[in-house]
Amino acid sequence: MHPVEAQIHKADQAIMAEDLETLGNIYTEDAVLVVKPGLNAVGRTQIQKAFEAIATYFQHSLVVKQAGMTVLEAGDTALVLAKTIVSAANLPETERKATYVFKRTASGEWLCSIDNSYGHDLIDSHDA
Repeated sequence: MHPVEAQIHKADQAIMAEDLETLGNIYTEDAVLVVKPGLNAVGRTQIQKAFEAIATYFQHSLVVKQAGMTVLEAGDTALVLAKTIVSAANLPETERKATYVFKRTASGEWLCSIDNSYGHDLIDSHDA
């Protein structure tokens, strides 16, 4: 398993446990999270607040899992293409073709700099 895949698994577990501290530490200081098309959270503090609001919106029942992943690594950057499955009490199981970007730190840890669980669907949302 690529270290980035392990970080994504750790993030999924933290999302479901609503462990905002662990979750925040998986992101770079200036990371971008696509909360929904047209709404981004920037930086760890905003991302943690966004995940708190997301948990509330999904009635503290959000389930996130990966159903396939490809990691393309070039130097200190990794592009991740993933099939991400999300569901909740108020959301039927939905597959998203997610896109993530990770950066390797000087200490060798991979941190998420762009978290876009909507993938290319963002393009369609701009066309609407």
